[in-house]
Amino acid sequence: MLKQMMSGKIHTARLTGCDVEYEGSMEIDLECLEEAGILPYEKILVVNRSNGERLETYAIPGERGKRTFCLNGPAALRGKKGDVVTVMAFSIFTEEEARTFRPRVIVMDENNQIALRK
Repeated sequence: MLKQMMSGKIHTARLTGCDVEYEGSMEIDLECLEEAGILPYEKILVVNRSNGERLETYAIPGERGKRTFCLNGPAALRGKKGDVVTVMAFSIFTEEEARTFRPRVIVMDENNQIALRK
């Protein structure tokens, strides 16, 4: 049996922008993606704590160190600059793998700096 498990998470990031004119996806600082174990163009679930919206899209790598978290395309209508979001990626594991796997989680501060690694 296969299990779908959370494999990476960026918790309490602040949206730095929303660009409805872009073709789609979410731009995320490459350093943050790497720290959370999320690959560029990987499918992600975005949960907006500020308004309760949830959406699926994919991660576009942003410039390293800029701390960009920008919703693009139609997803931009699901948030606004300053909203607090959590970004999660999921992977498929065998049941044996799932029992021992530990996701990579980073918690961001109010300036989108990594405050904690779990």
